[in-house]
Amino acid sequence: MDNKNYEILYEDESHKYIMFSFDDESHEDAYLSVNQYLIVKNGAGFLIDPGSEAIFDEMYEAVSEHVEIENIKYIFFSHQDPDVAGSIGQWSISTKAKFIMSSIWIRFMSHYGFTEMSRVMPLADKGAQLKFGEDYIKFIPAHFLHSPGNFSLYDTKSKIVFSGDIGAAIVSSPEHKQVENFEEHKEHLAGFHKRYMGSNKLCRAWVREMRQLNISMIVPQHGFVFKDDNIELFLEWLDELECGSDLLDELY
Repeated sequence: MDNKNYEILYEDESHKYIMFSFDDESHEDAYLSVNQYLIVKNGAGFLIDPGSEAIFDEMYEAVSEHVEIENIKYIFFSHQDPDVAGSIGQWSISTKAKFIMSSIWIRFMSHYGFTEMSRVMPLADKGAQLKFGEDYIKFIPAHFLHSPGNFSLYDTKSKIVFSGDIGAAIVSSPEHKQVENFEEHKEHLAGFHKRYMGSNKLCRAWVREMRQLNISMIVPQHGFVFKDDNIELFLEWLDELECGSDLLDELY
């Protein structure tokens, strides 16, 4: 599949990690680059933040290039937003997958047309890990780093961290999908993170969790991939960032 909306981030004989970049083209005037992800292990699929109802058909077709739809075992939602979980109703009809999300968001999914609560695997606040083939998927708390019930995901095989809205960049023209110059990229991070992240204390807690991992990439739901030296540059920047409640006097 030769498509600008598709990139393989990791691949070996049994394990593949794919990034898609499908956006709702009807809202180009308010553009926000959106990424979706798929892990395939020995023919089984783990779908990550598959996106809104508007992109379901494109995502379905793209995902089916890499895994049989009936072999999607899990679908993970990092939080509750429509650009993350808006298509849950369609995926519930199209697959037999289990749906993984924070326990605090389960009751809201009916507003997206999802009613099969028996298929939900709720995540407690402290997170969890799930055996996936011979390896593990780890769900790492990221609460109030945009959403009060929020998780990042770590794939122990590829060593890729899916960070959700942490690391999100507001970019108008995603010509490439990797951070090339972090100093220049900071201007695309700052406004979003200052407003949507809860506080520096929460950022530091997440950075502390990240530094316990062996990370090959950090891949956000919006914007560009962090690799190599840019991983540590981003973590250092986030560790010192004043945001959210730290800026209370500016908000009131």
